[in-house]
Amino acid sequence: MDIILLKDVEKLGSANEIVTVKDGYGRNYLIPYGYALIANKKNRATHEEKLRKEREVEEKQINQYKEYLTKLEGKVLKIGAKAGTSGKIFGSVTNIQIAQALSEQAGVNIERKAITLLEEVKELGTYSAKLSLHKEVEGTVSFEVVAD
Repeated sequence: MDIILLKDVEKLGSANEIVTVKDGYGRNYLIPYGYALIANKKNRATHEEKLRKEREVEEKQINQYKEYLTKLEGKVLKIGAKAGTSGKIFGSVTNIQIAQALSEQAGVNIERKAITLLEEVKELGTYSAKLSLHKEVEGTVSFEVVAD
């Protein structure tokens, strides 16, 4: 029996794949629990249309993320922090503050989950962070921590 997986199933396949399984496994487990659909003509056509639309949306997102990276190229963000006389800051700079600085200073809205600090920020100075916008689009942004 051929089925279209709706969700990832361990040791079988990932979502949107068409796989062949035994009849009993498909009819008694995968289909009733919402993990799969029977891969008949109608469901295959609907599935192909859904995948085509998802690819279009994904390509638009990738293009937008590439625009973001070109906007950020060569730009250094300024992030203010309270610091002592030795240059050591109170607390640390997090990806939340970097996301806010990106929004305010560059006009780019990036989720904080997509920002990874390459090193711990505990002193004033210049640092960089990795932006993982999509599995195909990654980049870095530089930021400078200055005293408030």
